[in-house]
Order: sequence, then C-alpha cells, then structure tokens
Amino acid sequence: MDKKQSHPPKKTQKKKWFKNVGFVVIIAAFAAVFLLSYNQPAKLTSVSFSDAMNSANKGDVTNILVNGDNLQLTLKGNSKPTESTVKEDGAPLYGPGGLTSRDVSVTFKPSSSTGSTWASIAINLLPVVIITFVLIFILRSAQGQGNQALGFGKSSAKLYGSDKEAVKFSEVAGNEEAKQDLEEVVEFLKFPKKFLSVGAKIPKGVLLVGPPGTGKTMLARAVAGEANVPFFSISGSEFVEMFVGVGASRVRDLFSKAKKNAPCIIFIDEIDAVGRKRGSGMGGGHDEREQTLNQILVEMDGFEQGQNVIVLAATNRMDVLDSALLRPGRFDRRVSIGLPDRKDRLAILKVHFEKKPLAKGVDLDALAAKSAGSSGADLANIANEAAIVAARENRTEITEADVTSAFERVAIGPERKSKIMNDKEKELTAYHEAGHAIVGQVLPDSDVVHKVTIIPRGGTGGVTWFIPPEDKSYHSVIEYKDVLARMLGGRIAEEVVYGPDRVTTGAGSDLQKAAELAREMIVNQGMGKKLRDQVFHIEDGMMMERLVHERQYSDETAKIIDDEVESLITEAAKRARQVIKQNRTYLESLKDVLLEKETVEADEVAKILKGTKMPKEAALY
Repeated sequence: MDKKQSHPPKKTQKKKWFKNVGFVVIIAAFAAVFLLSYNQPAKLTSVSFSDAMNSANKGDVTNILVNGDNLQLTLKGNSKPTESTVKEDGAPLYGPGGLTSRDVSVTFKPSSSTGSTWASIAINLLPVVIITFVLIFILRSAQGQGNQALGFGKSSAKLYGSDKEAVKFSEVAGNEEAKQDLEEVVEFLKFPKKFLSVGAKIPKGVLLVGPPGTGKTMLARAVAGEANVPFFSISGSEFVEMFVGVGASRVRDLFSKAKKNAPCIIFIDEIDAVGRKRGSGMGGGHDEREQTLNQILVEMDGFEQGQNVIVLAATNRMDVLDSALLRPGRFDRRVSIGLPDRKDRLAILKVHFEKKPLAKGVDLDALAAKSAGSSGADLANIANEAAIVAARENRTEITEADVTSAFERVAIGPERKSKIMNDKEKELTAYHEAGHAIVGQVLPDSDVVHKVTIIPRGGTGGVTWFIPPEDKSYHSVIEYKDVLARMLGGRIAEEVVYGPDRVTTGAGSDLQKAAELAREMIVNQGMGKKLRDQVFHIEDGMMMERLVHERQYSDETAKIIDDEVESLITEAAKRARQVIKQNRTYLESLKDVLLEKETVEADEVAKILKGTKMPKEAALY
C-alpha cells in the first residue's frame, strides 16, 4: 500500500519558483531582442535637399514631416514617408531654393533626442543583461549537480510515517502464526521499558523468510503501522553501486537517520542482494557488495548499544545469506511465511473480492480449495483477472464463470483459440491428453483430474489439469512414481496408438519435467534404490562454488545416479504403457469426446473413465 509523500519544504519551493521565473525572464529577453531586431522603422531613401524641394514644388509630395533639420517626405500614392533629406542648419524651409508650393502639407515635430538615447541604451545593455542571466542560470544548475554529487553516498530509503493509510494486522489476511511472532516486535517498539526493566534485550533484527508473493513486505508495513513508528524502506540492491564505498556510506547514512527517528523500523527488501556469503564473489574482500555487508554487520551489532531501532529484512533465499548476518545479536528472529493453506486462501480471497461486485452464487470456498499452492499475490491476480473478464463482457457483476476463467488463465495460461490445428494434429493431441488423464485416473496415488482440453493454452498444445484434493506437505516415493507415470502417459498413448517411431515432439515438456522430478528424487530426496537415504545437493545460487569447489561425490556415484534416474523413467513408462493397453477402449472414448467438445470437465471425465481397471503389473507393493 502506497503512502502519501510529504510536501517539499517552502524553501525548496521558493528556489524552484525563482528558477522558473528566471527562465521566463531569459525567454522574454530573447523575444525582446528579436522584436527590436525585426521591428525597426522602414529605412527611408536619402535624397538631396534640392531634389526633394523640386519634387515637392512639382506636386509629387503630399506631406513633409519636419524634425529640426531632418525632413521626411511622403510621395503621392504612399501613406508613410519614403524619402528623407537634410536642410542646412538655420536655412529656411520656404523661399528661393526651398519650398514654394502651398499645396504640400507640412508637419513640424519638436526636436528631442531623449527617446533615441533611451532606445540606444536599451539596445546596448540588453545583451549584457541576457548574458548575465544565462551565466547565473548555468551556475545554479552546476551547483545543483554538485549537490547531487555530494549526496551520492546518501541513503535513498523512503520514510513512511504514521499516517491514515498505515497498514494494520487486521488488513493482512492469513499468516496467523507469522503475525503472532511479529506482534512481539510491536510490543518491543511500543513498550521498550517493559522488557528493559527485567533485563531483556530488544532484538536487533527480524528476518522474514518465504516464497515470493506471500506478503513479507505487507507484514513489515503492518508492524510499523501497529507500532505507530517511522518506517524506512529500501531494497538491498539500492546499496550497491559501481563505485567502491558508496554502499557502505549509504548504510551509515540510513542507520544515522533511523537513530535520529528512534524508535523506528528499517525494512530491507531482498536482503540477499547484499547479504550473500562472503568470499563467493570475484572481487574477494574488496568486493563492493561485501564492503556493504560488512557495514550492515557493524551497524546492527557494533559498539554503540541501546538504540531502539529494529531491522526487518525479507528474502526467499535464506540459504545463500552469510552466517554472520544470521547469528544472534543481528537477526535474532526468523519468521517463516509459507504459502497459505485453504483457510488462509479463503480469507485472502475475501479481502481481494471485498470491494468488487460479486454476483450471487460465486463460491470463493471452492476457489480456495482448487488454488492449492497459490501465493497471496497469485490470489490477488485471480481477483483482478476476474474483474477484467467481467468488464470485457460488459457485465456489472463478477460471475462464477468469470472467476473460473480467471483462475484457469492464471494457473495454466490463456486460451489460444487463434491457433488452428488440422484434423490429424487434433486427433494426436486428443490421444495425448487422454493418455495423461487415464493414467492419472487409474493410479491410486495420483491427483484428481480437474479438466482435459485440446485447446492450446499458454505454450502447450493441450492441457490435462490435475488438482490435489487437499493440501499436502509431504510426498511419498509411491506418489512420486505415480506422478512420473502420469507425466509419461501422453507420450506412451502416442506410442501405443501410432507406434514407437511415430511419436512426436508434443511430449517434450512432459519428458523434461519427468527427468527433473526423477533427478530430484535421487539427488535431493534420497529416494533411490542403491542410494537410498543419501543426498547430493548442491546450492543452486552459488555459481562460484560450483566452479571452484569439487563435486562432493565420485564419478562412480554420478554413474549410479544416472542409472537410478534412468530406472525411474523406464519403470514409469512401463507402468503407463500397461495402464493404457489395459484401458484402450476408454482411451478411444475420451479421445472421441475431446474431438467433439474440445474441453471436458472433471465430472464428465469421471463418467467416461468409470470402469477403468488397474493392471496387476502396474501396481507398486
């Protein structure tokens, strides 16, 4: 939730006003020079006095403007003077050698040099004034850049005060256990003397750990909102720059500001950007990121004690953090924020649908049951997509169909009805998806079929969607083996129907996922036959460790791992083949319905596959 930003101080506003006015003055000055340059009076033709008088006496002149000894003549057919002449000083205008005709209108203008003098002064001084303003403007701009350069090491953390938009725990749905842990932090900030009086030390840091989108940042804001204290928010990546020492300088500045506003909270989002294990980078101890981390360690547990400042940090990669950052005295507490269970998902959905017009009959509890494994951000996205679908269909309320469409769009991707497949490709896709469905339906430890479609969705040509009936925290070897067989059901169905040499690339994604799951079982879960209860896990994020450190197992063990993975894949393919051959008639039936309807829901799939049998050879004992 965004907070209202504080208004800039009046002094800053005055400086901005002065700069704006100065800029306008410079533009106006340039415009004046332009006008003075191009709006001068028309230049008159200079003639001798005698010629001018001859023309006037002949009647070719209608008016003579006399300004001292200067004469301007307006010839017939003109409305303004076109010629000018000068008579001798003191010589009369009328008389011999002068004007003798009485038909010429003569106008006398008092002689004055004041106007021309001021015009001359203005024209001469105006360039000086313009250059002066330009120099002042450039110097002020340079001074501003200098101030920015001097502030390069300053922290860019945003300060959120205790305003009306403060987030409370009541506004954060789910995560009840995490909120209980964080309520103690609120008490530390509200009543520090209560704990200090019995000799308790206020914790320096609280680490929020959980998958992306589970609400770590929202909970951090809720702690600040409940405690009613200032809240400094910054991302871990904002500390590190290309210049050495900038990150450490920003850390010092951030903690200095926090201490002046104590009690307060510093929230560092994605702290793994600067908190990774030291010694893993190319720069060694002189790496800028490591210098920044060293400064954070010193600020959190240095010589200066008794500062009522608590650091909240969020990450989804606690395994890559430096051990010094996690020791007591720094991040004393760790709060795990996992994916929401069904009850929490329902509460989150109610929050996101609260201000949206829901039609009667929309079952949010059913949506919560189907969306196992979804984070809070996923659920918010589903609610937003449902509103978008309703608006696209020009409805004023969100219906059950809108919610279902939004859920499927987020979970398995949007439908690509524009992709046209020929009859042969449609039939192959129908066999492929029917193979997944039958194997998943028959094997006892597989999840329930939710939907089967041959309409391309996302990057796939069709989808067989399985949803677990309930949330699961643990999985057995048998469950994983059933999932492997289910993944290979599409490829095996193509093989059974068209022959082993007619299989297509449509199963590429299935084969990749099956290989990843089989290797996960052997390497990380100790579920192999020969390597049972042994794991060979390597940290994914530590690139330098993978390059520099040797593998923790021998080449012989690596060969055994490959053999174990191959054995799992071969066994899964064999079981899928036995199931499909045993239930070939049901495969044809489901294929025909898919070609007719393109999409088959869970209830209809159960009716079509009712009576399928589990081959004895495919059973696991």
